[in-house]
Amino acid sequence: MTEPRARAARHKGQLNFEKELRGLLYAHGDDEDPLPETVRVLDEITTDFIIETCHAASRHATLNGRQKVKLEDFKFVVRKDDRLLGRMTELIGMEKELKEARKGFNTDEGKVGLERSGPKKRRRTNKAGEKEEDGEAGEDAEDGDDGMEDLMLGPLTSKAGR
Repeated sequence: MTEPRARAARHKGQLNFEKELRGLLYAHGDDEDPLPETVRVLDEITTDFIIETCHAASRHATLNGRQKVKLEDFKFVVRKDDRLLGRMTELIGMEKELKEARKGFNTDEGKVGLERSGPKKRRRTNKAGEKEEDGEAGEDAEDGDDGMEDLMLGPLTSKAGR
């Protein structure tokens, strides 16, 4: 891809993608337990590719006057490899779809029963700097209502609609 970097003492026996590469080799017809040398060489090639791609994207961002690397920098680096660019675009699209789908789910599932615990108390600090409870949230001091009617009827009625 770019200039080769020195590999001396970079990996020191650690494998970053051993499990994934073993599965990939098996899926492509290799033995269920591939040779350790094969896995080590493929792991080194994979790790070097990722590192070189990140360095090239960082270099592109720097040449454009930015300190942060953006997605467009990675797209620029792989622009000549149609398969890689297509796969990257596909994965980015799937990520956006998943984000939108997660937003659609109701996140109040674990909050059942909290509305039964009663109105929340507000805390305030008086002029002396002491903290004290101010009563129920949304309470009007002059009407003498304890808020139970609103709690039982919920959103059907409110004090403003009376």
